[in-house]
Amino acid sequence: MCDSACKSSENCCSSIELPVLKPCIPIPIPEEQLIDVIDKAKDWALMHGAAMRSKVNFNPDAMQFAPFVLVPSSFPRKEFEKAVKLQPILNELMHKVAHDTEFLMSTLANTIQVDEFTGNLFRIYENILENGSTQPISLGLFRSDLMLESCCPDENASPAAYCCWKQVEINSIASGFGHLGPISRALQSYVLHELNHGDKVADLPENPALTGLCNGMIEAWKIRGKPNAAILFIVEDVTYNICDQRFHEFQIRETNPAIRVIRKSLSEIHREAKLGPEKELLVGDIEVSVIYFRAGYEPGHYPTQNEWDARLLMEKSLAIKCPSIHYHLAGTKKVQQALAKPGILKRFLDNDEKIEAVKEIFTGLYSLDANEEGEEAVARALKNPEKYVLKPQREGGGNNIYGQDIPSALKKMNPTERSAWILMERIFPPVSKGYIIRPGDSELPKVADLVSELGIFGAIIGDKDRILYNHQVGHMLRTKLSTVNEGGVAAGHGALDSPYLID
Repeated sequence: MCDSACKSSENCCSSIELPVLKPCIPIPIPEEQLIDVIDKAKDWALMHGAAMRSKVNFNPDAMQFAPFVLVPSSFPRKEFEKAVKLQPILNELMHKVAHDTEFLMSTLANTIQVDEFTGNLFRIYENILENGSTQPISLGLFRSDLMLESCCPDENASPAAYCCWKQVEINSIASGFGHLGPISRALQSYVLHELNHGDKVADLPENPALTGLCNGMIEAWKIRGKPNAAILFIVEDVTYNICDQRFHEFQIRETNPAIRVIRKSLSEIHREAKLGPEKELLVGDIEVSVIYFRAGYEPGHYPTQNEWDARLLMEKSLAIKCPSIHYHLAGTKKVQQALAKPGILKRFLDNDEKIEAVKEIFTGLYSLDANEEGEEAVARALKNPEKYVLKPQREGGGNNIYGQDIPSALKKMNPTERSAWILMERIFPPVSKGYIIRPGDSELPKVADLVSELGIFGAIIGDKDRILYNHQVGHMLRTKLSTVNEGGVAAGHGALDSPYLID
């Protein structure tokens, strides 16, 4: 249970010495053994799809292994199980937020005036509201990202490794790691056996993320009821994180060979797609019953108006969208900040137990709107910038501003421009010790201080009046050097990992 000190960043300090979680196996590993197991692990990763295309030397016919942590990082069992149990409630919350038109409109009113990207999404949303939704059912494949908080130690524990976990964000579009999460567990299981620690594998939780996410798409395909229709993946023009997408396609085909999967960019949809007489989505002569967006979450995916027109066309269709435009908007940082305000959760959740469970995971989230609340948040950030993160309405990593960079960023913004951002209390997670293996490294890796971010996957299907399907479906763990702010693996900062549960 969280100590009361955890409720305020005033009790947290970036200068504290972060506690260290007990490692899975004794560290360091003897050099000769380390050289041997790394060599094997690299080959295992490549041969099992723990891989990506290189952004530096891109070649569509070549891949390199994705950065990975050699042995799994420790994570408290109690906190992991609590996160798994909470995910269906978070699914429900997101679903209800997405269908509350008044809440979305009032929450995003200022943001859409200054953030062009969110404004464009919102205009599609308004178009659908004005003309009526052709397909009321949405599919959500969400990922709730969390970190352990360690700067509020429980006075009754000695020493305390963490206080509780706090939500970093919830992703409602292109929630990656459905394949890379499970394959990380398999890779590290192999490594543990090679290091004669196979007994530790029992404490690596099973991870059905790939099958769970794909089953959500298959269930939506069944609900649409068109046996000859395809599932459409919306992808970038160039896909680096190819394994994490293709394995979804392969899994769907293996589960139900009758389901065809096609991949198209937004530009290709503009050129090739149209609505049929009943507003069914046709790509060439192929009807699409489910659309799974792995692109469309950042401005660079819409270089021209054509791509926005393609997004609107799909939104108008009978296909079930993952996410629908209102699910996409529900995942914005501004909505996340608004949900943390006192009393707001009562609007969406129907009992106190659910409300308290969700409230416990919120860290401090503050509006930067041009009002008294926003001015107070700015003053707070300028006084203690190391305690905060400045976040825009973006997904995909690499967009946040941290610590000492915050004051200069805020001073460059006028009060209106600030509305496109939120201020979040920074989470200070405990450290683990381990080795990060990266492609191209010429030297043997050294033991490093690492911090991890756990993602819990959820799948939900429903319309405004009912939820048809709601499950927690797996997890992922992404780990980075403790000195690095951003942690995206695709962005080059983080590494594949999986949790080793400790009591």
